[in-house]
Amino acid sequence: TFEDLTKLDGKSIQMVLKEVSSDVLVIALKGVSNELKDLVLNNMSSRAAEALREDLESRGPVRLSEIEGQQKEILKVVRRLADEGQIVIGGGDDEAFV
Repeated sequence: TFEDLTKLDGKSIQMVLKEVSSDVLVIALKGVSNELKDLVLNNMSSRAAEALREDLESRGPVRLSEIEGQQKEILKVVRRLADEGQIVIGGGDDEAFV
């Protein structure tokens, strides 16, 4: 799910953000948990984070179907990056790398 993005590390979030337009991101972040919103904002430059905050505040109500559609687009990017081996999804804390 989109909320599962909170399980990604900062570097992975940054890679995803490079692939996603700010317009898509603004809509996808409408109504998500503060934890996920903070994770995204903390992995952006301060200028980009401030612009995103302003866009989120100024954007009026958005249809739930539109929000879910943009979230799905971001999840496609996450899956593609994972398939390419650029990020690791759901690497549990007890999983060891050698």
